[in-house]
Amino acid sequence: MTINAVADIQCEDQNMRKITIIGAGQSGLQLGIGLLKKGYEVTIVTNKTAEEVERGRITSSQCMFDMALQHERDLGINFWDNDCPWVDGIGFSIMGTDISWSHRLDKPAQSVDQRVKMPVWMNTFEELGGDLQIQEVSLADLDRMEKQCDLLLVASGKGEIGKMFERDAVKSAFDKPMRALGLTYVKNMKPRDEYSAVQFNLIPGVGEYFSFPALTTNGACDILVFEGIPGGEMDCWGGVDSPDQHLEVSKDIIRKFVPEEADRITDIELTDDLGVLAGRFPPTIRNPIGRLPSGGIAYGIADSVCLNDPITGQGSNNASKCVALHLDSIVSHGDQPFDEKWMNKTFDKYWSYAQWVVAWTNMLLLPPEEHTLKMLAQCAQDEALAQRMANGFDDPRDYYPWFVQPNAVDVEKLWQAA
Repeated sequence: MTINAVADIQCEDQNMRKITIIGAGQSGLQLGIGLLKKGYEVTIVTNKTAEEVERGRITSSQCMFDMALQHERDLGINFWDNDCPWVDGIGFSIMGTDISWSHRLDKPAQSVDQRVKMPVWMNTFEELGGDLQIQEVSLADLDRMEKQCDLLLVASGKGEIGKMFERDAVKSAFDKPMRALGLTYVKNMKPRDEYSAVQFNLIPGVGEYFSFPALTTNGACDILVFEGIPGGEMDCWGGVDSPDQHLEVSKDIIRKFVPEEADRITDIELTDDLGVLAGRFPPTIRNPIGRLPSGGIAYGIADSVCLNDPITGQGSNNASKCVALHLDSIVSHGDQPFDEKWMNKTFDKYWSYAQWVVAWTNMLLLPPEEHTLKMLAQCAQDEALAQRMANGFDDPRDYYPWFVQPNAVDVEKLWQAA
């Protein structure tokens, strides 16, 4: 890939302020590239090379909606628009009921396997002049790095580094995993009859299953996402120890709990042996300021401090939006120190958006309330309401208060304003 770095970099007079980012995922690389284009000196530290990422295991499902994708377009790093299948709508069904509807998104969504995206972005980062360092990072390493830069950002929440950011008990609604998660990348899945969509299926008392088209290392595919209530019938990944077995369990779940989708999976195969993933984690909000052993501070962004369950598909969307806000905040701060005051103020700006995503996601992890079911049923009858519901995945703030609060508005008036 050829990049005219001279034309792309909009060098601002920042005296080459030095920014170090730990983590080379959606947030770390997007922010690193954005800062390079603003004239900053940027180092990204990660524990895998681009080749290791490309040849490794899947890490997420990453369906990204238009607002998040626009931030990539603004940086000129939307390299897959001609190759990645578009996700044109949202479909929703509750098993065991007659609640079922679908609607097109105003603007399509897209899912690019991070094994495809991140290696290209890593190369782009280096071509723009960024310093990409491959190493495992300890707290002692962070101490050293913090002294050598103007701002140390952590975009990875794993290991001892993640523990540096304390859990916020007020903002964190749960202290344990709320779903047993399964992820399966497949090919040869039969398309939906109408248009491509995130097809979301709620199975009362069991969990959720949804699927959507995507792009992976060997071409177009579909991603199957399973969200099982812990201890329930879909919490069934514990004894799965091979890719083929993972695929068979995926098929069994669909046949048993979502028979309406069974004809779509007749011919599916795994995209590759590393196209499977299972696990669980507690949704957690953390204090964004991490304190280092020597007294220095690091600032956490995206999933490192705001980790949602994937039930609403907001992880990569949150990361992209988080980066856009932080890029603006860093640049507008000029040559002033990135102290705790700046960190708290910047996180508060991000939380003013993210809190609505977190609340919506947490709500869907609990049994649906009566007003929620009524609203979803109404979507099957009112096209304008269904349109608004579908597009809320792009900007979940629009769900408030009408979707989440009983009697917040008159439903019959709501669709007229949608």
